Amino acid sequence: MKVIRKQGDPDLATVYIAELEDGEFIEFVESVQPPIPASEKWVLIVSTLRGCPVGCPICDAGNRYAGKLSAEEILDQIDYMVKKRYSDGRIPVKKFKIQFARMGDPAFNPAVPDVLEKLPFLYDAPGLIPCISTVAPHGTDAFFDRLAEIKNRLYPHGNFQMQFSLHTTSENTRRELIPVETWSFRKMSDWGSEFYCTGDRKITLNFAPVEGFPVEASVIADIFSSEHFMIKLTPVNPTRSSRHKGIDGMIDPDDPGSADCLVRQFRSAGFDTILSIGETRENQIGSNCGMYVGQVFS
Repeated sequence: MKVIRKQGDPDLATVYIAELEDGEFIEFVESVQPPIPASEKWVLIVSTLRGCPVGCPICDAGNRYAGKLSAEEILDQIDYMVKKRYSDGRIPVKKFKIQFARMGDPAFNPAVPDVLEKLPFLYDAPGLIPCISTVAPHGTDAFFDRLAEIKNRLYPHGNFQMQFSLHTTSENTRRELIPVETWSFRKMSDWGSEFYCTGDRKITLNFAPVEGFPVEASVIADIFSSEHFMIKLTPVNPTRSSRHKGIDGMIDPDDPGSADCLVRQFRSAGFDTILSIGETRENQIGSNCGMYVGQVFS
């Protein structure tokens, strides 16, 4: 892997583009969360696929798909960012989060659990917290079964974050936002309740709400347990794809109050609910949702 370009602000986010041995390009990101210092929280966001086969209309990563990354190619992304900041492999960060959520849904790649098994032994990183964010594709049961075993063995007591991206509470119209066959909400709920152990972080249900697609807390409350699941609300990122398809988000990143109704709904239904609005400068950097590589090579 050869890093051929980077862009960003070290005090916020940096995007790296790398060329693989086969000539394909991937991107990965490191970020901080001002005003939280990097010694408190440092986030790495890595690709697991060469593009993505799903093609969600709010994400640019699905413009093309050229296969899975190997465990070594995923680890190379992590190691590159770690060694730039901590050359000796000692990472004295209170919350060192690695998100498998850049280009590609990690559930499509059985090499991701291999990476998770190796990570705790590669660095001196007591704050390590892996994060898997997925749409829960159909036919990936073996991935999730292995994930649960690894979490319990290597990342207990809240040192793992699991996220399902729903975006809407209508399973029928969800297919328009996530155009691939997925688990049902009931299957996600049943699996998640088994996955959750006392002391774990609650499983996050991600919503980037889109105008015209329902988001009803009562539907989620009928299926998911607030003891095991929480809600995260985010704006739709202004990707090339979302702009081209005329997709409008329900949450205005410049007006957090635009999410008040949704926040109240979910909290009234008993769910821990967070509104996550990043720095809008990240849109210029290109650190959101597989954006930058498309800008460079379009």
